[in-house]
Amino acid sequence: MHTIELAGVSVPVIGQGTWRMGEDRSAHKQEVAALRQGIELGMTLIDTAEMYAEGGAEEVVGEAITGLRDQVFVVSKVYPHNASRKGIPQACERSLRRLGTDYIDLYLLHWRGQYPLEETVEAFERLREDGKIGRWGVSNFDVDDLEELGAPECATNQVLYNLESRGIEFDLLPWSQQRRLPLMAYCPIGQGGHMLVNSTLKQVAARHGVTPAQVALAWIARQDGVIAIPKAVRPEHVQLNAQAAHIQLDAGDLEALDQAFQAPQRKQRLAMV
Repeated sequence: MHTIELAGVSVPVIGQGTWRMGEDRSAHKQEVAALRQGIELGMTLIDTAEMYAEGGAEEVVGEAITGLRDQVFVVSKVYPHNASRKGIPQACERSLRRLGTDYIDLYLLHWRGQYPLEETVEAFERLREDGKIGRWGVSNFDVDDLEELGAPECATNQVLYNLESRGIEFDLLPWSQQRRLPLMAYCPIGQGGHMLVNSTLKQVAARHGVTPAQVALAWIARQDGVIAIPKAVRPEHVQLNAQAAHIQLDAGDLEALDQAFQAPQRKQRLAMV
């Protein structure tokens, strides 16, 4: 598995997302097994949040990493309404209990809310000093938000990015690459499966003998400083996600995909889900 540096640690370019995990108790064992399978296949970065199933996803992650904590890089996110000087340490403690660990490798502000960024950063730094988190970062921040943040301690920005949603390429992606700020791409294969039935994407996949979803992941993973965090529960999907990191798209593939999914020609509002 190819790796990049995130928060001072070498992590895989394709990790594991957990959005919608923990919502259905009947799927709990399958979700835990999927995450453990992903770890075995080298997808040792796991992204979650207190928002996902109101802590349910963190509980799934906690069970999945039992006995494997030193092998995984855990990312979680705090609700904006908890991102105060008092709220952040309390939210972090709840997440730590659900995750069954005494530290979170990377702790993110899920999106901007009511509290001043300076207050949130201060709380993050105290958590870091206390050893509760390794580093901190943000999610759903655009260029103006990052410039206002003005914090070199920020380790990442997690944003929506896939072939259908390329708005960040106009300014946020180059801005981040110039400053060596890694981006984490959520929903890397889109939502609802609409993107995956695109004829060009299917043709590129056929040329490589892979699936359209794997091409979508490889397209993201090729970008300098970008990590994809797809979610998978079925064993075959976990396997395919891990294999996608080894797909090499050539100039012809990229040109065809650019024609089918055009890059932005002007500034766009940051997309979020």
